[in-house]
Amino acid sequence: MEKKRLVLAAMVMIMTETFAQAPYPSTRKVDQADNYFGTKVSDPYRWLEDDNSEETKDWVKKQNGVTNAYLAKIPFRADVKKRLEELWNYPKYGSPFKKGKYYYYYKNDGLQNQSVLYRQNAIDAAPEVFLDPNKLSADGTAALAYIEFSKNGKYAVYAIAQSGSDWQIGYVMNAETKQLVSDKIDYIKFGSFSWKGDEGFYYSRYPKPDEKNMLVQKNEFQKVYYHKLGTSQSSDVLIWEDKQHPLRYCRADISEDQNFLFINVTEGTSGGEILYKNLIDTKQKDFKVLVPGFTTEPAVIDNYGDKVLLRTNEGAPNFKVVLVDPKNPAKENWQTIIPEQKDALQGVATAGGFLFTSYLKDASTTVFQHTYEGKLIREIGLPGIGYASGFGTDRQYKELFYTYTSFTYPPTIFHYDIASGVSTVFRKSEVKFNVDDYETKQVFVTSKDGAKVPMFLTYKKGIKLDGNNPVLLYGYGGFNIALTPSFSISNMFFVGQGGIYAQVSLRGGNEYGESWHQSGMLLNKQNVFNDMIAAAEWLIDNKYSNKNKLAVRGGSNGGLLVGAVITQRPDLFKVAIPQVGVMDMLRYQRFTVGWGWAVEYGNAEKSEADFKNLYSFSPLHNLKKGTCYPATLVTTADHDDRVVPAHSFKFAATLQECQSCDNPALIRIDSKAGHGAGKPTSKQIDEATDVWSFVMYNLGMEFRK
Repeated sequence: MEKKRLVLAAMVMIMTETFAQAPYPSTRKVDQADNYFGTKVSDPYRWLEDDNSEETKDWVKKQNGVTNAYLAKIPFRADVKKRLEELWNYPKYGSPFKKGKYYYYYKNDGLQNQSVLYRQNAIDAAPEVFLDPNKLSADGTAALAYIEFSKNGKYAVYAIAQSGSDWQIGYVMNAETKQLVSDKIDYIKFGSFSWKGDEGFYYSRYPKPDEKNMLVQKNEFQKVYYHKLGTSQSSDVLIWEDKQHPLRYCRADISEDQNFLFINVTEGTSGGEILYKNLIDTKQKDFKVLVPGFTTEPAVIDNYGDKVLLRTNEGAPNFKVVLVDPKNPAKENWQTIIPEQKDALQGVATAGGFLFTSYLKDASTTVFQHTYEGKLIREIGLPGIGYASGFGTDRQYKELFYTYTSFTYPPTIFHYDIASGVSTVFRKSEVKFNVDDYETKQVFVTSKDGAKVPMFLTYKKGIKLDGNNPVLLYGYGGFNIALTPSFSISNMFFVGQGGIYAQVSLRGGNEYGESWHQSGMLLNKQNVFNDMIAAAEWLIDNKYSNKNKLAVRGGSNGGLLVGAVITQRPDLFKVAIPQVGVMDMLRYQRFTVGWGWAVEYGNAEKSEADFKNLYSFSPLHNLKKGTCYPATLVTTADHDDRVVPAHSFKFAATLQECQSCDNPALIRIDSKAGHGAGKPTSKQIDEATDVWSFVMYNLGMEFRK
């Protein structure tokens, strides 16, 4: 009898696997395996790493065909898109900033693919278009990455990114005439511009890449150059390089008074070193070390005469502000200007001759104004639990504009008088959504090891805790990045459909300083997944939802998060949306700038301890045949040269092979798009349409008109 039962079970499993896999394109498997410290690890879909091969392109086409056919059958998909377009279509403004005689600000009329940079010569004067990225491409896939004005605002250098790639090209404009000059800067990636007067600027660049493989090949030997206006890039002067350490980032910044040039060097996404040159000291020919690397996170705030103000976590996990004498830079000579506080110091900006410190209190912003000597002037009053940014401008200006937002508080721009400390509303967002009908609650979840993890819940007032509400659980948990309250019209669409949006401030971020970051990185990375799992269980235990109404979503490092939690607890979620995720934790360092993440993750090729740790949670390597995984929509893009699409390709192919139930295992591969930055509005709406349609359909929701 037992033998018959086992045979029957085996037949059912075979039938289930065949049924589940039938809709998916066949994916060729190869006999590929690697040896990591005596452990043989198969990689049968290695060929999908070659995004230039015709076979990979054909696989992408077929996978998109299956996904599009599935999405097309969702009965309310067109309604979702129409509603998203309605909600998205309102004017969106950036905070004004002053340069020279003009106020500059960004504005999107509503459905423009890219925001336009405007300017006006008085705050109440008629605006004029300064730079419109929408005119750079017919489909809106050319994006303005960043712009930097010369000290008196006469010139501007800006970077343009194409199709979502991290590669950028720099152009120079005469800001007075709005005419481009002949200067052009190629091969920029993760760089910045820093002007020396109106004569030229410092910038970082990589060597010329292999055009065919530039979206996947490892990036090495970033260098700092000086470009003089009116000259070709070939004549740019090499300012700094490190021939012995090809896997380092470097960036140049000149002080506002033009007296100091700093080189910020990092070996990855954590840990830094700062070099400096006193530009008015003719005796100093070479750069000297101001802060040695790479065990702390130093950041130059400004110089104060012949000394330098730094934000640092040296001996202060929550960060502090110190004054450093470059002539005697040893840390025992540092003078503390603003001591470490209970809350984590996220950043320090300068404006009008003052310091503005931004802290997080349980993931919500508080801001204070200080003198350069550290004397507290005042706390800036903010509307409530939310996030504020924009507290920076040049020394000569007496005003600034900052933006405040929260989950149910659309971005609002405030004018701030630096002398009096008076904030007044300058511009509100006129959204087509009654935000007063909704509320946000903060709760604290107890993780597996007892850590208290904050989670924000946003939902319609009067919600019933009957355990049957659809929930979208979102997290990131890494790279010292905090998740703070912010308004998203896309998320509010879901809440308006009766859902709950839950955002978790996981370990690995910097919500509570460097100790919070370190407790979610390297060998502690499992804490992040435990936090997310605990959040999901809390939502179920407290009757907000149940496992058949729970969706989980995250992007990039958050995509890794989603992949890890559904492989560790596939029973806990009904829907999973891993977006542009780091899914192959054994090979991520081999592509583009993945090497820079080793300080966060570890490197499986260099350390057995790292290998064992990474192998234990790598989403790709923890999928198991015969398991029922949540309904999953993997998303990636063909121009993602940060987390290359091979991660998602291999994960989706393996998931389709392993899926044992009727839950779909699909991948959506966008074209002429990248990791997310600069994505045109039309593509954002298309993606949101597909994601929310998939989530709602698989959670059993109906569209509410």
